[in-house]
Amino acid sequence: MITVNFTEFRKRASELFSEVENGESIVVTRHGKPIAEVIGPGTATVSEPSWKRPINRISIPGGEISRTIIEERESGR
Repeated sequence: MITVNFTEFRKRASELFSEVENGESIVVTRHGKPIAEVIGPGTATVSEPSWKRPINRISIPGGEISRTIIEERESGR
């Protein structure tokens, strides 16, 4: 894995993409923090976007949570 800062990535993009074609992966950093990873096609594990995944509903015994919150606000608790 090659790590380069953003400025270096811009200057050496053609050379670095050749490295990716040869199976190398590249981490691009800005101010020392990773901002992107460049990998070759077919090497990424693509998961379903979070907004398409089913969610876990939280349920508690008793009334609706929103109704309970409104009642507590009205009562001044």
